Amino acid sequence: MIFDELREALIKENKDFDEFIGQERVKNQLKSALISGHHVILIGPPGIGKTTLGKNIAKLLKEKEVMDCGFNCDPKDPWCPFCKSGKITKKKILKPEDRFIRIQGSPDLTYEDLIGDIDPSKAIRYGAFSIEAFKPGKIFRANNGILFFDELNRCPPKLQNALLQILEEKKATIGSYEFDLKSDFILIATMNPEDENTEPLSDVFLDRVDVIYVNYPESLEIEKKIIDKKAKQICNVDEKIKEIMIEFVRYLRTNEKLEKKPSVRASISLYERAQANALINKRDYVILEDVLESLISVLSHRIRLKPSVEYTTNVKDFIKNEFDFFIKNKKEKGDFP
Repeated sequence: MIFDELREALIKENKDFDEFIGQERVKNQLKSALISGHHVILIGPPGIGKTTLGKNIAKLLKEKEVMDCGFNCDPKDPWCPFCKSGKITKKKILKPEDRFIRIQGSPDLTYEDLIGDIDPSKAIRYGAFSIEAFKPGKIFRANNGILFFDELNRCPPKLQNALLQILEEKKATIGSYEFDLKSDFILIATMNPEDENTEPLSDVFLDRVDVIYVNYPESLEIEKKIIDKKAKQICNVDEKIKEIMIEFVRYLRTNEKLEKKPSVRASISLYERAQANALINKRDYVILEDVLESLISVLSHRIRLKPSVEYTTNVKDFIKNEFDFFIKNKKEKGDFP
């Protein structure tokens, strides 16, 4: 069982979520949920590493031999119609990264994307109601692995109900087919609490999962480590300049005039763009003007002013004024020459 495999990795092998930097509380809660055999929803703003955390879970898994049937059946206990009929005998090896199946939640996502559909060419050959014509969806590809459902609450209620049926009843229905599943997967879903274009999750669904809240990096030092690991390094950046960039993004996150806050991706993008500006200006090192040149391009679409603030200013002027104020304070305190 997939939960047993993860439990062994986390406890006996003492593995950790090393790809996800910081937030030890979140990591400990996730370990506790997985060791308990619980599915999880990660709730937090975009750009804080929820996908990284999901992929990191898959990396704790080992290679696994499965049947090459589209349902990833265990060779020792095949359950899909193809394996049961003896029509599939070929096997394949899933690497840890192959055991991570991602679904991007959106209003356009269909039931067929999740569960499966009838392959027209095979329907002509075998008949429209033949099992041979059925093409498995991602829910089956996640068998013996991680089903990472990004922004679950952006998909239609019909899909949420289908996923609930699988979690609760171990059944999937499509067309004239109803499958009794032995599909063994861990659901790691995400939700963005700031997204307004969403569908509410039912109490019945929420009762099947544990909820873990993920936030922005808790300190400047941790966010610097993320930048060092994730961002491109294409020229020299003085440590003080690097701190200025990251501190300003973190400063905006505390600003009460903002309805939408800049993510860690904003820090990474600003760091990379400042370096690019330095190279364009024939320098191999970054100065403050290189940062200033990128502020609007990097941040204007990553923040949103509160409606009451929009009456008095626009986002471009807001960023420029806040940066000037931020630098002025740094200079007055002697933190920046």
